[in-house]
Amino acid sequence: MRGPLDPIGSIKTKLGIVIVAAVGVTATLVVLGARTGLPLWLCGVAAVAIALAMVQFLARGMTAPLRQMAAAAGDMAEGRPARPVATAARDEVGQLAHAFNRMSGELAQVDRERRELIANVSHELRTPISALRAVLENIVDGVEPADPATLRTMLAQVDRLGRLVAQLLDLSRLEAGQAAIENRPFVLAPVLEAAIREAQIGRRRRDAATTRVQLSVDPPSLEASGDPERIHQVVANLLENAIRHSPGGGRVAIGAFAREDGVVELTVSDEGPGIPAGEEDRVFERFYRSDSAHASDGGTGLGLAIARWIVDLHGGRIRAEQRRPRGCRMVVALPRRRA
Repeated sequence: MRGPLDPIGSIKTKLGIVIVAAVGVTATLVVLGARTGLPLWLCGVAAVAIALAMVQFLARGMTAPLRQMAAAAGDMAEGRPARPVATAARDEVGQLAHAFNRMSGELAQVDRERRELIANVSHELRTPISALRAVLENIVDGVEPADPATLRTMLAQVDRLGRLVAQLLDLSRLEAGQAAIENRPFVLAPVLEAAIREAQIGRRRRDAATTRVQLSVDPPSLEASGDPERIHQVVANLLENAIRHSPGGGRVAIGAFAREDGVVELTVSDEGPGIPAGEEDRVFERFYRSDSAHASDGGTGLGLAIARWIVDLHGGRIRAEQRRPRGCRMVVALPRRRA
């Protein structure tokens, strides 16, 4: 509801106008009553009634947002969605109403994300647990023997559960700001080489097809500034993602070079199916996986989300790009020096 005083940008000015109007109406009616010979008590009653009506008219819209906010807060306390507060006021109450709408919208978004997170975690945990249970039941019932191939399948599911739990804990610490980030200059090449070795060992342990990984650092002594352990984690996540989506015998390229603006750029390129158009930003959301990714093995949908958090904590940027004719390129821009 729009009030006559909504265009005024100060609630103190509004209150002053209401008080002056009420006093002016009261004084005017008393003077007029005295001149016409009306009883003083009748003039006073009439003045009070008209003044109250004028205050109600002028103050219309001043308290309506407060009542709406009180009702919305009650809905939120009882777990119901909060209704938006409608107001055209430009004063402090109007600003409070707009801030309340933003807050309720953000809380609703957090609640939706919480529900989605619980649903996604439940799904991701249920899948390997169900697979393990099915295999174990077959072994116990004698349907299939406990041969090395079956045990390797079970071990792969256990590995997936372990990675999911570890990534959930890591992401929780990052979001809560509890992950310490060290800030010091370090040479990039050893960090990238260690990530490559670990990725190749992990793929061999899971009997995956061999993927060639090429590394190029220009210059070889290139340095960045930040936490080498966390940057190693970023590269490891990007590399695991690239290898998982690359075809058998494919090639993954890791590059690092210094830009003229003082930024170190890391790139991880693969020859996989690439990212569907319009999903370049969504791949960094928790548990988000494209249709092609759902068909691949072992992904949890958390690696890229963790990588983005770490890069943001370093003051850098990460983005996904399409490659032609096929494939994806992840680009990480890190500060070369930080104060």
